[in-house]
Amino acid sequence: MSEKISIKFKRISELYDDLELPYYSTEGSSGMDIRAAIYEDRIIEPGKIELIPTNLQVEIPDGFELQVRPRSGLAANYGIGVLNSPGTIDSDYRGEIKIILINLGSQPFKIKRGDKIAQMVLSKYYKADIHLTDELSDSKRNSGGFGHTGI
Repeated sequence: MSEKISIKFKRISELYDDLELPYYSTEGSSGMDIRAAIYEDRIIEPGKIELIPTNLQVEIPDGFELQVRPRSGLAANYGIGVLNSPGTIDSDYRGEIKIILINLGSQPFKIKRGDKIAQMVLSKYYKADIHLTDELSDSKRNSGGFGHTGI
């Protein structure tokens, strides 16, 4: 079993008290499902982007972030993704969590109140100590990139 880190969620409006807080769907899930907090259904047309509110704010401990990722079922079955995937919710952000969804599929996609629209993974991060230098050490790869090792 993995270590548990406490994070706090706050609802913005009582109008969405019926929606479940983010939760892990199974014992082995690394991502918490998060739900759409909307009054009326929204349609995302193919190739279009929608910013979907969740009615939630969050307090994350310093040294951690929440990464917002697509749900695999929505991606595989409907072409729905999280545009800035993975999106980052920083530990000092206290605004509403909103999910940037994109429809990469060929059909319009309907989002209803309370639909699970994304998942969030709590991740530890490290701060870099930045140094400017005139030289970097060599590596086997050096500047090779963009397919230099073949298919």
